[in-house]
Amino acid sequence: MSEDNNNYEREEEALSSSPENTETITKVTGMYKEWFLDYASYVILERAVPSIEDGLKPVQRRIMHSMKDLDDGRYNKVANIVGHTMQYHPHGDASIADAMVQMGQKELLIDMQGNWGNILTGDRAAASRYIEARLSKFALDVVFNPKTTEWQLSYDGRKKEPVNLPVKFPLLLAQGAEGIAVGLSTKILPHNFNELIEASVKYLKGKSFTIVPDFLTGGIADFTNYNDGKRGGKVRVRAKISQLDKKTLVITEIPFGTTTTSLIDSVLKANDKGKIKIKRIEDNTAASVEILVHLPPNVSPDKTIDALYAFTNCENSISPLCCIIEDNKPVFIGVSEMLKKSTDFTVALLKKELEIRLNELEEQWHFSSLERIFIENRIYRDIEEVETWEGVIEAIDNGLKPHTKHLKRAVTEEDIIRLTEIRIKKISKFDIDKAKQFIESLEDQIAELKNYLNNLIAFAINYFKNLKEKYGKGKDRKTEIRIFDDIVATKVVMRNAKLYVNREEGFIGTSLKKNEYISDCADIDDVIVFKDNGTMIVTKVASKTFVGKGINHIAIFKKKDKRTVYNMIYKDGAKGPSYMKRFNVTSITRDKEYDLTNGNKGSKVLYFSANPNGEAEVITILLRAVGSIKKLKWDIDFADLAIKSRSARGNQVTKYAIKKIEFKSAGVSTLRPRKIWFDDTVQRLNVDGRGELLGEFRAEDRILIAMQSGKIKVAIPDLTMHFDSDMIVLEKWTPKKPISAIYFDGNKERYYVKRFLIEAIDKEDTFISDHVKSKLEIITTDYRPIAEIIFSKRSLEKLEVNFEEFIAIKGIKALGNQLTNEKIKTVNLLESLPFEEPEEHIENINVEEEEVVQEGVLPIEIEKKESKEFEETKEDKAKKALNRALQKKKKNTSDDEDSQTALF
Repeated sequence: MSEDNNNYEREEEALSSSPENTETITKVTGMYKEWFLDYASYVILERAVPSIEDGLKPVQRRIMHSMKDLDDGRYNKVANIVGHTMQYHPHGDASIADAMVQMGQKELLIDMQGNWGNILTGDRAAASRYIEARLSKFALDVVFNPKTTEWQLSYDGRKKEPVNLPVKFPLLLAQGAEGIAVGLSTKILPHNFNELIEASVKYLKGKSFTIVPDFLTGGIADFTNYNDGKRGGKVRVRAKISQLDKKTLVITEIPFGTTTTSLIDSVLKANDKGKIKIKRIEDNTAASVEILVHLPPNVSPDKTIDALYAFTNCENSISPLCCIIEDNKPVFIGVSEMLKKSTDFTVALLKKELEIRLNELEEQWHFSSLERIFIENRIYRDIEEVETWEGVIEAIDNGLKPHTKHLKRAVTEEDIIRLTEIRIKKISKFDIDKAKQFIESLEDQIAELKNYLNNLIAFAINYFKNLKEKYGKGKDRKTEIRIFDDIVATKVVMRNAKLYVNREEGFIGTSLKKNEYISDCADIDDVIVFKDNGTMIVTKVASKTFVGKGINHIAIFKKKDKRTVYNMIYKDGAKGPSYMKRFNVTSITRDKEYDLTNGNKGSKVLYFSANPNGEAEVITILLRAVGSIKKLKWDIDFADLAIKSRSARGNQVTKYAIKKIEFKSAGVSTLRPRKIWFDDTVQRLNVDGRGELLGEFRAEDRILIAMQSGKIKVAIPDLTMHFDSDMIVLEKWTPKKPISAIYFDGNKERYYVKRFLIEAIDKEDTFISDHVKSKLEIITTDYRPIAEIIFSKRSLEKLEVNFEEFIAIKGIKALGNQLTNEKIKTVNLLESLPFEEPEEHIENINVEEEEVVQEGVLPIEIEKKESKEFEETKEDKAKKALNRALQKKKKNTSDDEDSQTALF
């Protein structure tokens, strides 16, 4: 300490003597230097971070120890438990009560009585004087054992408390934990009770395992990036939302970390900001979550579901961080490693318990054997005439020696003293046979325990299996595991603002209400602007933004949009040739200006069109009559040009000055029909090749959707569509393909067969009766299906049904033909009869292929009209005219001959 002070004084003198230094630097030394580290260590070890040994924080451990102290099988007032815990916990009663409520709400260690709050609504528990608690049976079985517990003095030295409780279960992973300390934090997510036991069993068997969280609030979760719970991982959780009807959505489960109150607040806030559009929201939550979201007319339920996930607390992201205390130090590990360590601790505790029990039984066997020798050989008579205590001990010891060779340890003085304490009544009523039986039973138990110790892993596996069988009922997984698709916010946001443009002054924005209206927009949208000078810029929607004069085209920008194709003709520089190009814009840097021309000064756009589905129009080029140009007018079809990148120069149209470009006719899409897949994992349509291919879809194509409830509809395939969990048919719809079904009619109490075609497009219909007992047995879209009927009565033979022969195609509302009134066990589809499907007629249109078009080369028709070597001379024209005349004469002669022939 003195050396530090001397150094400090020398530094201070040097600083003060220097004229350049006007500030004084004071070093923190002594106890001030250590206090921060001490405080940080205390918070980490004694308050915020749980121990890996028992999975409990100190306050939780002290609560459990206090409840064990008070346990008599009956409920205790929580206030009483809190007061008792204060003997061990050096903090206020409020922190103890809050910690106890949180433990109780996890429904594992504490059996609760009274109002303990609600994790769904966020309602607080009643005051601790009004609620009661006791240890659960599970806690009594796995948490406590005084014989294997290591003890320490409490903070004031008056009591003893456990260093760690001997928990024989991965409790930390089951309950989860969250805490903020000084310099670090921990967030361990809760996992499923049964899955943890199964994982422990797999680990003990040497098999690999994977565990993911499970939340009491339910919901849906994507654990793709869970990263074993380590730092850097992420879990996406969503509410479970379904469509009640066309105007109502219902939220039945909420994501972890939210309450119905916070979720509803976030929905209302998103509605106020215009991100979503709802009519009203209604909270009917009681024992389970039920939040009704009522929609205004003309609002898509599917789109609103995605918007709820994008803009409200219906979807949250959780970042786990597994930090635990091991060997009195904070350690960052993954949940798999935590489970392994916890399982190893459990095995070690089980071994310790077995060894303690074995030692107790061996001691009991030892004394029982001594007792039998003492009484059976009447050794107690040897002490009748002995007058001293030492003599008594010696007499008994001498009397035992001939009979103790089979004992497992030597006879001690303590053993002899215990023999002298045997009552005369016991000696007089001693039964040798019963004593032998008792000793033999002890030997059986000892052998059993030794067998367990020799096969410790098998014993531990059985222990875990017994835990699952005893306490695993009703603890099934509540959180559904899915892989989420990324929701593009710009596709689902409500566009309640309007975009305007002032072309003269070069401004765009939502506040220019007196100017030209472009489209509806949202504040998160981007706007793409093309200008006459051949430049392009993408900027965010704002109230007023200057983008430059000469605006040619403006629209809402769709990122990664490959179907919107831009057709453009531009003049390269002031005197250069003209080029034509087709391109799309899929990705950009916001507010960066891109040049779509060849980059020469004075370039100008001569023609521009934006085509949302890749249409390619036909235009007419008109040249100025200058010099020796012979062809001043011709047509160009953009369909002859390949779609390239926006930076491509394009193909040359002409090197002469263009007077005018006229639109001649609209073209068809040059893009192929869109392939659509259905990903069963996420229950969504996509165009990314995920899941099952439904087919190639043109604008007029539809998909067929049938549900187990008997509902069926034909709809336009929309990538934002949501599908019910009872969907059993999803395929590309063929209008003339019949649908066959077998169903039980609740009204008639009979089974019916029907075949029908879809009559109404884009409308949901029901093809079985709406009776409560009506049930669909099977549905198929094969042309000529065959079904096998197996009856519940074994005496009835199987029945084979040929749908085509059994019933003709009728209307969707027809009852159908009666099949049977006998109870059916199962219906199996057999191999359908052969049928050759009619070929689908596809119009022969020119679709874009991945062809290579050389830059700067025109289509041949344009080149021929433009190049000098194809210019027609007067001689060429004369030859063509003569050929036409000869052909005409020949035709007339042929017609005359035919006429003469017909007369005869």
